[in-house]
Amino acid sequence: MADDVVADDVLLGADLGTSGLKLVALDLSGRVVAEAERGYPIDSPEPDRAETDVRTWRHALDEALSAVAPAVAGARVRALGLSGQMHGAVLVDAAGRALRPAVLWADRRASAELDLWRSLPEADRAALANPLVPGMTGPLLAWLARHEPETVARAAAVLLPKDALRATLLPDQDPALTDRSDASATLLWDVTADDWSAAAVAVAGLDPGLLPSVRPGTEVVGTADLPVGAVPVVTGGADTPLALLAAGTPVAQVNLGTGAQLLRPGWVPRRAADPVVHGYADVSGGWYAMAALQNGGSAWAWVCDVLGMSWTDLFAAAEATPAGAGGVAFRPFLTGERGGVARPSDRGGWSGLQPGTTRADLARAAVEGVAFAIGAAFELLDVPGDDEPVVLTGGGARSAVVQQLLADVLRRPVRHLPLRSASAIGAAVLAGRGVGLDVVPEKGSGAVVDPQADMGLRAAVARWARA
Repeated sequence: MADDVVADDVLLGADLGTSGLKLVALDLSGRVVAEAERGYPIDSPEPDRAETDVRTWRHALDEALSAVAPAVAGARVRALGLSGQMHGAVLVDAAGRALRPAVLWADRRASAELDLWRSLPEADRAALANPLVPGMTGPLLAWLARHEPETVARAAAVLLPKDALRATLLPDQDPALTDRSDASATLLWDVTADDWSAAAVAVAGLDPGLLPSVRPGTEVVGTADLPVGAVPVVTGGADTPLALLAAGTPVAQVNLGTGAQLLRPGWVPRRAADPVVHGYADVSGGWYAMAALQNGGSAWAWVCDVLGMSWTDLFAAAEATPAGAGGVAFRPFLTGERGGVARPSDRGGWSGLQPGTTRADLARAAVEGVAFAIGAAFELLDVPGDDEPVVLTGGGARSAVVQQLLADVLRRPVRHLPLRSASAIGAAVLAGRGVGLDVVPEKGSGAVVDPQADMGLRAAVARWARA
């Protein structure tokens, strides 16, 4: 612990999500003393596009900082850490100014560019050890190089989302920085060499000079003038490993938000030409395996809109309806998937409808469908043991009916951590480490939910798999 600590010191952590930014202030006992959230839309100029203007992210951060400023007035803000949605690409000039809107992980325009990665010699492709996904940084850059060459020619660097936001806070610093946790999720990273893959960079037709330098997530890279004062800013990290950090690195974690990320710490890097799960660097020098679903809470949001329900209505209807939803099955893959559980070309919808199907059946089937997809993804991780609870984080896991469903589907106990943003808290912890403060966040764990044997649910899982 640093020698000059005082009782009212706080740390800030901001999580740059796909559809909103969350900011927390953490005191040195690990307690959240203030928090704020600001949402923003995803721009979809065409059906396969997902973009956001970096200025939108900065505006959301400024509003969140202004919102928490009164609560931390008089406190000393020791550092700020940034967490960010993974993948995507932001082209910036030498001053760190974005040259076009950020292209996000949900963008599918680079599907054809994946053939470049498939053309790699097997040894080079195996060294990437990750499934090929169009929304990753490498394929998106290859698409931009082919379709917007003038913009790429003007770029001084390509950044990951949290790095682009950090660049707006530190205009006098070199913006071309990232960390291992984000770099390893670009399809441009050799996990066995733990460095950029020259083969992947070349096949994408990229200038290696565009790649950011990789720094420790805890490194202080500048000081930002914020509404709460002059604050040191660390490099930061990707959202999923920072959620793991906040959770205390459990045997496995399910983070259910817009999408769903299933995380297993302790992955050992190894070559794999066609893997079904991702292998990424964490923020503490290690690695983790991840099975990811693009369609999680976003599928429920679509269902709520279609059925004219609130989230509360959706979960209440699901809880009041028997398992199996009257024979209705819901596939949540509205935007396709990464492989493993479903294909990029798969789509969502209800099946098994009959004249007696009710609106509540549709709601129950939708809640079950996301849980069943998580169960299928969980099997890919080969998590050891069956008695240690799986930790649940994210807004989608707050509902009691979801917690019980996940326990039943995973066939193991689960424990919900009622953290508004595990990733933002993890970012604050990372910031603390950067200034010599080792803070352990309060977790406030919910009760352990044990799995129940329900033959109706077992039959529903099998029916869902055949749908």
